[in-house]
Amino acid sequence: MISYNIVTASNKDTVVAEYVPEIIRSSDYQSEAALEKDFITRLSEQGYEYIQVKNEAALVSNLRHQLELLNEFTFTDREWDQFFSTNIAAVNEGIVEKTRRIQDDHVQILKREDGSTKNIYMIDKKDIHNNRLQVLNQYEEKQGTRETRYDVTILVNGLPLVHVELKRRGVAIREAFNQINRYQRDSFWSSTGLYEYVQIFVISNGTHTKYYSNTTRNQHIKELTPGNRRKNKKTSHSFEFTSYWADSSNRIIPDLMGFTNTFFAKHSLLNILTRYCVFTSEELLLVMRPYQIAATEKILNRIEIYTNNKKTGTVEAGGYIWHTTGSGKTLTSFKTAQLATRLPSIDKVLFVVDRKDLDYQTMKEYDRFEKGAANSNTSTRILKRQLEDPNVNIIITTIQKLDVFIGKNKSHPIYKQHMVLIFDECHRSQFGDMHQKIIKAFKNYHIFGFTGTPIFATNASTSGKPFLCTTQQAFGDKLHTYTIVDAINDGNVLPFRIDYVNTIKASDHIADEKVPAIDSEKAMSAPKRIEEVTRYILDHFNQKTKRNHFYTLRGNHVAGFNSIFAVASISMAMKYYTEFQKQLAQQNRTLNVATIFSFSANEEDPGDLLPDEGFETSKLDTTSRDFLESAIQDYNQTFHVNFDTSADKFQNYYKDLSLRVKNREVDLLIVVNMFLTGFDATTLNTLWVDKNLRQHGLLQAFSRTNRVLNSVKTFGNIVCFRDLKKATDEAIALFGDKDASGIVLLKTFEEYYNGYEEDGKFRPGYIQLIADLQTKFPLGKPITGEEDQKEFIQLYGKILRLRNILTAFDDFDGKEILPHRDSQDYQSIYIDLYQEWKGDKKADKEDITQDVIFEMELIKQIEVNIDYILMLVAKYHESNCKDKSILNAIDKAVNSSIELRSKRELIERFIEQMNLTTQIEGDWTVFVKEQKENDLQAIIDSEKLKPAATKKLIEGSFRDGALKTTGTDIDRILPPMSRFSGSRLVKKQSVIEKLLLFFDKYLGLV
Repeated sequence: MISYNIVTASNKDTVVAEYVPEIIRSSDYQSEAALEKDFITRLSEQGYEYIQVKNEAALVSNLRHQLELLNEFTFTDREWDQFFSTNIAAVNEGIVEKTRRIQDDHVQILKREDGSTKNIYMIDKKDIHNNRLQVLNQYEEKQGTRETRYDVTILVNGLPLVHVELKRRGVAIREAFNQINRYQRDSFWSSTGLYEYVQIFVISNGTHTKYYSNTTRNQHIKELTPGNRRKNKKTSHSFEFTSYWADSSNRIIPDLMGFTNTFFAKHSLLNILTRYCVFTSEELLLVMRPYQIAATEKILNRIEIYTNNKKTGTVEAGGYIWHTTGSGKTLTSFKTAQLATRLPSIDKVLFVVDRKDLDYQTMKEYDRFEKGAANSNTSTRILKRQLEDPNVNIIITTIQKLDVFIGKNKSHPIYKQHMVLIFDECHRSQFGDMHQKIIKAFKNYHIFGFTGTPIFATNASTSGKPFLCTTQQAFGDKLHTYTIVDAINDGNVLPFRIDYVNTIKASDHIADEKVPAIDSEKAMSAPKRIEEVTRYILDHFNQKTKRNHFYTLRGNHVAGFNSIFAVASISMAMKYYTEFQKQLAQQNRTLNVATIFSFSANEEDPGDLLPDEGFETSKLDTTSRDFLESAIQDYNQTFHVNFDTSADKFQNYYKDLSLRVKNREVDLLIVVNMFLTGFDATTLNTLWVDKNLRQHGLLQAFSRTNRVLNSVKTFGNIVCFRDLKKATDEAIALFGDKDASGIVLLKTFEEYYNGYEEDGKFRPGYIQLIADLQTKFPLGKPITGEEDQKEFIQLYGKILRLRNILTAFDDFDGKEILPHRDSQDYQSIYIDLYQEWKGDKKADKEDITQDVIFEMELIKQIEVNIDYILMLVAKYHESNCKDKSILNAIDKAVNSSIELRSKRELIERFIEQMNLTTQIEGDWTVFVKEQKENDLQAIIDSEKLKPAATKKLIEGSFRDGALKTTGTDIDRILPPMSRFSGSRLVKKQSVIEKLLLFFDKYLGLV
């Protein structure tokens, strides 16, 4: 096994500065029980109290004692019973309510027997070492749908706030994640639901250890459970969103014992729980990653040190954070701003962005982290009022507004106050006169910059102020680094796959680059080329954006992703928009194409920055503004809204457009510079590029596509219509390292298809995997025996993952090898095994099945839908119900779909009752409606539910695309029963299961 030595650390640092593994080989087999024992021993050595609590009565008794110790107060029995049932374990509260109590409302009010009140702390957030940490193992829960026993739980003041699920070495860590999902389904909610207080889950197989928040797991359950999906919740809460712990140098600490020594160090764990979690306005708990925490603490330490040394108002009192685009800089800056305002000496935090669109986006993100935590402003007058208001702590503004304020207020009391200035995306546009005026006006400040693409001496501008050429000169020392290579290795962003199509390369012998640039732009905007590029995009749109692949987004069944098209100029944007409308009309095809642009003082910027495009449409020439007005009218007709190019309405158009791109309602957005920096949409997977990009601007634009969403989206697609290969290699080398391209860019089609060498091993390609599948598991021959079934599941999972990548390559078309019918048959076998292995039949064989991972998200993406089935039914009807091969095709299609299997009975019964007069579409609708009403009435009768309330709940659920099973919705439809009896909980769970099956059966049909 591996043990670790801490090289440097301090009690204040949550993330250790450096952690060096010391390799100690052990050939001994380590069972799960031995791993658990070793883990608990380590925790005990670190000051955790080990307690033997095996049931709820003992857990509640210990909780009372711990809260009494923390609050130096003794409850009477009556006070405790009332406080526990009202303030800790209220009947209708779930994960969301309990998380809010820990994160935002940790001081509860006790009504005492004598009529007075007392504040009861659930957790001490000011002095974290007043909290007591305990560890227990093998806790038994017998009140759920089945008896369960949990591995290891960490109690903070008696509340289970961290749960650890262990698997023996060699077992896939993902199975520990799945095990916790089963606990959520079967038992976390049972009894008094204390385990719903768990904030953080840790999963480990000894070799690999990861952590994630309770809402990551809870949201994943909602997405996987048919019908139990809620709108307005970000997806992407699957296993992909679990995180490794690391040291301050981003070196991951995967081994459980190393993880225990660092993450579970008492001050680290308590800091994470009390300082580095954010419970958002969307009711999601975000647990910060180690690089985010390290950066935050570096800034806070810098503020305190230079304040104590009375060296504020200098560049040395600040610094910059280099965190790659997409790594969550806004969350890091929010926490930094929030914690900085709590420092006793700090008066205000100013968060400064350099573009108006980023101003809106940042405000929206900050508002998501905490409603009303920050204040934005639409004018310098409002900014002035906020700066003068002692109750306003965090202000978001643009550098332009701040510059105007300073110009109008040569002297102001704010300049002498102790300020923290945080600049988002601190790049060269902030290195000029405005930057100088700001640091000259403020006297008592710390200035910090966040950037994903810093300016170094090698990419610094030769113009401008010589003493403000680099990020370090403008903002001070580099305090923390997290590059695109770190982020891809950690799985926090995706790699890119780049196609170069119809490129035109300038002649090497021309010395003056401006001359060929003008000539080549004329060639680039030639009508014939615009026509061909547009045709290529339309021909390859479904393939690149995976429109034949399905997944769940905010409770909706969605086909594929969307894209942005970056073009060189407003003139080209207009030409492309017109050409898309023309070709779509010719093809009689519907695709939501939108465009947005505005005036830019330097549209054809020769540097590496994307020029600033504000909202000043009034500065556009008449032709451009009229065209933009017309394009917005097209948008208004499509989405039934009312925007135009006037100042206020254009800003609202921008906001509405950004939201629709994020919700994947806009298929293709044509831009010049807008949306290419600072805009995050997880549904974007493709960037079409007909624009010269380099260095900072190139990586910023490419990074619009590489946000993690789910296992279907495995890379960002870049399709270049210009030769940007050299520029791409240079940008990746500059902002990653010289060897970064092997990590940042995907491999070639030939490598994935034929196989490739990596780390001294040969990785079989698609051809070999399909050959293995057909040889080892020929169709028609049953797969018997658990070892053979396990081998098939693993092999077919590899094929699914590889096929998911290959479908984005043009070269894959026609090279799938397996006929479509054979693919359906293999997929049916895979789903059969999934339902058998993950169902009740195998519940007693977890020791054998725990290392099997099913790629169900990739299965769902190649689903057939009900429209396809009805088309086959219509063909069968046209054959006078005699062509049995069509019935076979229907059976295969239903079998190969995890979604349609729940609708099999409906489809079969409809086919049985068909006759020559049947009108397929109309009669199917009537049939489904009748069956739905009959099935719902049967549930109401068998469970004795309240009819009107039940029907109202179901109608609302189908309308919202979600069946809400938390809160009081289900309680309202139950028959009268004692709220505190165990039979009520059993009854409630039974009703939930029946309604979920019913909802899944009719979801998408009504």
